[in-house]
Amino acid sequence: MLQKDYPPQEPLSEAGERYSQECWRRSAGIEAAEHAYGADPYQRLLVFRPARPDGRVLVAWHGGGWTSGYKEWMGFMAPALGKAGVTLISPGYRLAPQNVFPVAIDDCIAALQWVHRNVKSLNGQSPRIFLGGHSAGGHYAALLSARRDWQGAAGVPTDLVKGCLPISGVYQFGEGAGLSMKPRFLGTDPANERAASPIHNIQATPPFFIAHGDKDFPHLMKQAEAMEAALKRAGGAVERVVLAGRDHFSASHAGGEADGPWIPKALAWIAKAGAVAERAAS
Repeated sequence: MLQKDYPPQEPLSEAGERYSQECWRRSAGIEAAEHAYGADPYQRLLVFRPARPDGRVLVAWHGGGWTSGYKEWMGFMAPALGKAGVTLISPGYRLAPQNVFPVAIDDCIAALQWVHRNVKSLNGQSPRIFLGGHSAGGHYAALLSARRDWQGAAGVPTDLVKGCLPISGVYQFGEGAGLSMKPRFLGTDPANERAASPIHNIQATPPFFIAHGDKDFPHLMKQAEAMEAALKRAGGAVERVVLAGRDHFSASHAGGEADGPWIPKALAWIAKAGAVAERAAS
């Protein structure tokens, strides 16, 4: 879809608008197949299929403060991932303030249902599915990866997620989160702050590869450190990577830079985590 084809969104900050335009620029001309997993314009996803897919799949959600953003923003990640054989899938989700928690997380689950049903036919391989995303998208990826209370109702395997790779994600809401205001996607129910916090919903621990910039938002850097510690206390395998010289927005763009600070380490980590998952399944 083109940007003009979407319903109006909340206006972005000046920095957010620069980030948006750069994402559109970097993703322009990268081929993908669009599929619907629901009736809403935001309930669609893009599949960036490599020339030689090897069965590894990264489902990555865009950021935008839960009120903005487009699945097309993530296309710039596809070339570097695809060269290594990894299929990138970028789903959309319904946005706040029109839609509040758990609407978007339900959309993320519905997208994963679609992936589970269809990705083998697209890939020609038994899929090994990893979740990721930037900022709000990293939050959704982390929450779904840490929870084990949605897979049964969704009809997907409990171990569907082989690993999680959030970039500049959000892991906590409410007291101690460091947020200057309550995000509007949480709505008015005070219980949503805890229910939406990955750090308070660690029910299982697939491997995590947590990344953020060293010039990222200070509260998100602290949250990443706290999430790392919480996952380790729960027995999880965690690697946290600090991207030198990157702020909240340029950390995202590292996700598409073949020789940058994220792609080589992330690909090596995915290979290792995928091998562990295969041994566990055999």
